[in-house]
Amino acid sequence: MVDLDIVNPYFRSSDYVKMLENRGIQIIAPALAGTTLDVPSISPEVSSVFDSGAGQVIFDAGGDAAGSRVLGRFYKGFSPGETEMLFVINRFRAQIANPADAGEILREIEEASRLKATGIVNNTHLCGLTTVEDVISSDDYAQEVCRLSGLPLVYTAVEKRLLDTAGENPSAEGERIKNPFPLEILVRTPWQTKS
Repeated sequence: MVDLDIVNPYFRSSDYVKMLENRGIQIIAPALAGTTLDVPSISPEVSSVFDSGAGQVIFDAGGDAAGSRVLGRFYKGFSPGETEMLFVINRFRAQIANPADAGEILREIEEASRLKATGIVNNTHLCGLTTVEDVISSDDYAQEVCRLSGLPLVYTAVEKRLLDTAGENPSAEGERIKNPFPLEILVRTPWQTKS
């Protein structure tokens, strides 16, 4: 996993290097990750993942043009047909609450990164307050983002606890989560951690 989210210092995969390594995931982090310094930096090791034999690589980039611009630095290394660029949406995120706004952000990301998105991931949530109904009700929003962008809905991220609680994941109206991708939340923000 390559952490290229150098704009937003609050939620970075490089802050969890040990946890990821314990799960067999090699992390390439910004040079100053894990320090108290908040200076945008890119590890020179990033270029090594474009060598043959690197295996499957996930790039964690920012969710807007500023955060995705760093991908543009490496765009020539991404092989068309072998690269997936997934646009992750959350209906409850103010900047993209309207499908048209999400489409505009996507266009800005594509321009900044010099890459074309290949699919949409619906990751609508309200952190620990998310209900099955929240996820199900986001489907119309996600489908409209897909229609506007011309991209397929790859999956809908949903906490495993919600699927476990809902059995086969029906809502009160009998609707189901489309293309569910179960997630287990392992990281908590400081304000979610019990003292």
